[in-house]
Amino acid sequence: MVFQALRAGALAGAAFIAACTSEETARPYVEQPVEILYNDALDALEAEDFVGARSSFEEVDRQHPYSIWATKAQLMAAYVYYLNDEYDDAIIALDRFIDLHPGNPDAPYAYYLRGVSYYEQIVDIGRDQKITRLALESLQEVTQRFPDTPYARDASLKIDLTLDHLAGKEMEIGRFYQDRGEYLAAINRFRTVIERYQTTTHVPEALHRVVESYLAVGVTDEAQSAAAVLGHNFPGSEWYSDSYALLNLDTDDDPVEESWTEALWPF
Repeated sequence: MVFQALRAGALAGAAFIAACTSEETARPYVEQPVEILYNDALDALEAEDFVGARSSFEEVDRQHPYSIWATKAQLMAAYVYYLNDEYDDAIIALDRFIDLHPGNPDAPYAYYLRGVSYYEQIVDIGRDQKITRLALESLQEVTQRFPDTPYARDASLKIDLTLDHLAGKEMEIGRFYQDRGEYLAAINRFRTVIERYQTTTHVPEALHRVVESYLAVGVTDEAQSAAAVLGHNFPGSEWYSDSYALLNLDTDDDPVEESWTEALWPF
């Protein structure tokens, strides 16, 4: 009897929940004017209610898909995702905006915000740099497509920092190989920094590490060539002094190997 009473109570509870759910589902759809929805979204954004703002912007797009406000709301929803550190969702929303509105006046900003959304996710050099490379590609696209915009100028600054980050990763791997005595693998990493990331802060050290590694395998000529490039381009660097000390050379010596310097540093 007790079991039957409990079972009956459970069934009654389930029926009550189902009735409530059915009632909610059956509530009529109420369309609101686009101005009200959009202004509600802006008010929520100003109050830093990111969930409410995003919901209202998305409702603009859902209820009024052919309104000019719907296009603006799509971009604003992506911006709210970005402000709330939901970078993956921001990128998805921005990709959609770019695909749907490639010629929109706000397209440069959409490209820029996508690049920044990748940029904000860059991790330390000890981890995989896939996001860093995606940030670089997206930021470079901004500078190529919209070179005369303020977005391109800021993207250029972020590109420099992104390149420095990627060079730092190559240096970390190169030092790892060097510490293990795998000098040829180390040289390849340091040469990558020298050839691909010439504008970064890591180049002087990379050249010095090349000198160290070539000396370790007994290839003195290449070590001297690397030191010459270092001395020619970074005469005031501490790495310059260290390399010349390793080679027992006076800093006035200039053992330049033309093939090496021309390949790496065209003047």
